[in-house]
Amino acid sequence: MWGLSGVELLTIYVVSSYTVNMEHDYIHEQHTVHLVIYHIIWCPKRRRKVLVGPVHDRLKQLIEDVVDENGWQIIQLAIQPDHVHLLLRSNPYTLPTDIARVIKGRSSHHLRQEYPHLLKMPSLWTRSTFYSTAGNVSSEIIQHYIEKQSTE
Repeated sequence: MWGLSGVELLTIYVVSSYTVNMEHDYIHEQHTVHLVIYHIIWCPKRRRKVLVGPVHDRLKQLIEDVVDENGWQIIQLAIQPDHVHLLLRSNPYTLPTDIARVIKGRSSHHLRQEYPHLLKMPSLWTRSTFYSTAGNVSSEIIQHYIEKQSTE
């Protein structure tokens, strides 16, 4: 695959002690093959510890709903009292900023509507978000592929 004969791709990916077997997880579409994984973190305004109890449970449900509607896949979701970690499988057509925007927008609207104590905050979420990509191809494999292509 990808002209990498003789080179084996790494088939295990580890994030926060969570292991995902990537061996046959590439999605093959008509003209693309992809494996797009994002690690996204965001926090409530002023890092307030409001994501507890029923707010925690409802936020989890809202995130799962948005992910299902968009055809994404949650690999790992960790909701802490003052921040959210989401390891998510997406597609190459969705920007990571759109993922966070949709989840934060929907969850803010519903949570503030359902839990009046959240209305005391100027907004539920900060504007800041952390994004990181994750995958199973090392930079050495990419470099080898590029070198091999330039010699052919």
